[in-house]
Amino acid sequence: MSDTVNTPEVEMTEQQLSELLQVRRDKLAALQEAGQDPFVITKYEVTAQSADIRANYEAMEGTTVSIAGRMMSRRIMGKASFMDVRDNSDHMQVYVRRDDIGVDEYMAFKKWDIGDIVGVTGTVFKTQTGEISVHATAITLLSKSLRPLPEKFHGLKDTDTRYRQRYLDLIMNPDVKRNFVIRSRFIKYMREYLDNMGYIEVETPVLNTIAGGASARPFITHHNTLDLDMYMRIATELPLKRLIIGGMDRVYEIGRIFRNEGMDTKHNPEFTTIELYQAYADFHDMMDIAEGILSGAAKEILGTYEVEWMGEKVDLSPGWPRLTMVEAVKQYVGIDFGAITDDAEAVAAAEAKGVELAEAAEKTWGNALYACFDQRVEQHLVQPTFITMYPVEVSPLTKRSPEDPRLTERFEFFICRSEMGNAYSELNDPIDQRERFMKQVEQRERGDDETEMLDEDFLTAMEYGMPPTGGMGIGVDRAVMLLTGSDTIREVICFPTMKPLD
Repeated sequence: MSDTVNTPEVEMTEQQLSELLQVRRDKLAALQEAGQDPFVITKYEVTAQSADIRANYEAMEGTTVSIAGRMMSRRIMGKASFMDVRDNSDHMQVYVRRDDIGVDEYMAFKKWDIGDIVGVTGTVFKTQTGEISVHATAITLLSKSLRPLPEKFHGLKDTDTRYRQRYLDLIMNPDVKRNFVIRSRFIKYMREYLDNMGYIEVETPVLNTIAGGASARPFITHHNTLDLDMYMRIATELPLKRLIIGGMDRVYEIGRIFRNEGMDTKHNPEFTTIELYQAYADFHDMMDIAEGILSGAAKEILGTYEVEWMGEKVDLSPGWPRLTMVEAVKQYVGIDFGAITDDAEAVAAAEAKGVELAEAAEKTWGNALYACFDQRVEQHLVQPTFITMYPVEVSPLTKRSPEDPRLTERFEFFICRSEMGNAYSELNDPIDQRERFMKQVEQRERGDDETEMLDEDFLTAMEYGMPPTGGMGIGVDRAVMLLTGSDTIREVICFPTMKPLD
């Protein structure tokens, strides 16, 4: 019987799978009875990785190495065999001959299964066909695979299974690992970028008594000892700004955020952001940092500013265009909000273009402007673009523009029609902040449960004096989607949220 299991393309009966599982357990029992239990082994000395052997073959030819990994295939040919071992870096062909490892060891090897974890000591050489290999002098069974891998010809292609069983996805589709390597390198790059600018990385609470810092629906949990409902954080903004008030002038946090909202190709209920705040800076400084991080990371990690994402060729070269929201709406929608001063006129102009305001939104100039942008402009923003000067109605934590108090010094930047980050010249007037919080409370009372909650302690902190501050948040998952060319966020999160199987 084959020791591989079929995927949904070629279904295996429950009886067939049950028989395979039993065969493997019987093999384990026999090993344990013979005093050869692989699970008692605690360590194996690895001296080389497959990728290093390939890259440095001329220097390593004839040397003795020890490698370890998963046996992915095997060809038994009488007194000699070949097996393919995949380690952390690559795969390596191993030549196993009975006369080199011993008769008993060779007979045991023939009973191993595809998927077993093995250790190999041997010399580096090339076969007659030119394949870089290891000629085994000793082999060790390090861990027994009790469940067969998917059938190797069809592999593991079902996306639902891939995301639910990421461990199996990584075993059968080694290229998937690239996304998570790039993710790790991107996070490392961001840290180094900000550390070199004098920023300090901090950690703030995940559980809060108030869901603040963003407009989103929170997850609610209960603290048993305090008998208190708490909210999983929807943003790290307010704690970080408290640190700015306390005199920590440059802070950032890379952390998990939780929002009790829908799931699609760009959204997962828990995701990762970086938020950073810099005293005595404004949103222009944040634009420079955003561009520097994304452009620099692409060049550092990929070796190029050119990437392909969402079916588009994107140029991340520095010098991204910067448009005010009024300019963008005028360019793409044909409404010049800069020439409109009346709320009713603005709403009518939007409706004439087929743009409808949200039911809970006040019929104001600012809400009409934002609705036009949201419904008509975003779809055009393929190349990296900063959109600046957002209406105050949708920016409760942002400093007003000195030139036009209806607008705020805020930007979002977009790539391939996707919002990648959000930044402000932070509001530091506690009186203005209270008024905006109260408007958000009123909007919540009208039925919008995704609006900001009133945070009295944050207002108290602001009253001690907060310096002019620039702040920004960037979605790490979406940035990694860009750098890896992934069309869905589930490809860049190791364990995405999935609906339980029935």
